[in-house]
Amino acid sequence: MDDIFSQVREGNAFQVRIWLDNTENDLNQGDDHRFSLLHWASREGRTNIVDMLIQRGARINATNMGDDTALHLAASHGHREIVVMLIHNKANINAINEHGNTPLHYACFWGHDYVAEELVNNGALVGMANKFDETPLDKAKKRLANILKDRAVQLGQDLQKIPFKDRSWLGYKTRSRDALLSRHTGIDIEQLSLTTHMANTHSGEVWRGQWQKNDIVAKILSLRECTVRNSRDFQEEFPRLRIFNHPNILPVLACCNQPPNLVVISQFMPYGSLFNVLHGETGIVVDQNQALRFAIDIARGMEFLHTIEPAIPNLILTSKHVMIDEDLAKINIDDPKYYTPDATINGGIDEDLTARINMGDYRFSFHERGKLYSPAWMSPEALQRRPEDINVKAADMWSFAVLLWELETRVVPHAELSPMEAGMRIAMEGLRLTLPPGMSSHMSRLVKICSNEEPGKRPKFDMIIPILEKLKQK
Repeated sequence: MDDIFSQVREGNAFQVRIWLDNTENDLNQGDDHRFSLLHWASREGRTNIVDMLIQRGARINATNMGDDTALHLAASHGHREIVVMLIHNKANINAINEHGNTPLHYACFWGHDYVAEELVNNGALVGMANKFDETPLDKAKKRLANILKDRAVQLGQDLQKIPFKDRSWLGYKTRSRDALLSRHTGIDIEQLSLTTHMANTHSGEVWRGQWQKNDIVAKILSLRECTVRNSRDFQEEFPRLRIFNHPNILPVLACCNQPPNLVVISQFMPYGSLFNVLHGETGIVVDQNQALRFAIDIARGMEFLHTIEPAIPNLILTSKHVMIDEDLAKINIDDPKYYTPDATINGGIDEDLTARINMGDYRFSFHERGKLYSPAWMSPEALQRRPEDINVKAADMWSFAVLLWELETRVVPHAELSPMEAGMRIAMEGLRLTLPPGMSSHMSRLVKICSNEEPGKRPKFDMIIPILEKLKQK
């Protein structure tokens, strides 16, 4: 079979679906020129594949080596339906490539009238100049230029030319990932450039560094002794953590299996964990809508994990094991303050933050047996019984209820107690979280349902996602 990029270009949706169903395949990887699968599908007009990739979590605003987004390519080739689909999925409508051209520049240059009108109707600016001081109207034929100008005026645009300014230093562009990241499995530890020691945790040392010119986090597992059996089990277990095809799962990229060092390698997330965002000093304001988006992201990720057979064990759901990713979608290019070096991320760029369950926090079968470090998020039965005697999916739902409570209150669950004391009192004394008076009745009811004392009466994730979606719309 040809490579996946050829399958996408040729529109072979069946083969693309089969490829995507393999969790180790990275749908955000790029080819030698960093064209992603979404780039090629958008360029070739493969509407069904574009829809499939978006549903599976393709990065809408990823750029190739020329800084083109998928929207640039769809607009330049006149694929209106795909343009609309990308816009509705938060494509940056005024993204600029290395020449300073926006998607509207290309739609105008190639005479794709309906695409150009669609772009302007959705906020594309007619006055943006590229590196050569040309606006989209300069690229359009007279008739189209007049139509676009009139429409822009109706929409309240200022037709004054917006000079080109290099915004690459803002760092809001996300290149398609190197395909090597998803092809590698075991690598030599000497290939890693570990530069910053981030933390010593109970599970191991955490380092930030680079691999294949990509920012990564490496966790060196803490072990008293790395036996041959440990190394063998590590090699057998870690491939299941390479889940690249879901937007709310953060996969393990690779590992180093070189006793005494067993190392798990993941993508670096600048905001860290959800716990850090909610309770640390990141400067991120998590309003009610963002909290609901995080909840939906986590529920979708868990729903996907629960479809995997056999189930992935030893993955406790807590805010510490959910990472926050960024998808920098839009930049307000009208406001000069966003061009200054002290412009902050929250100042000029509209972030769509995404929650992703971190497979790098999986606890290997040989690692820390019998130890519990986050009992405040665990169900009573998970604290009372052996792992093989509990309903894992129901226990995960209890943990999700605690996360909902945490997102709603912004309080660390049972923070006044030590982990050991919290675990003992939850398991033996019926200690439970108190629903605050200010919590909405809908959310209170959902938390109660998800934390039913009888595991068999707790809902499944596919049942609560629609409820969360409705709450988000209110």
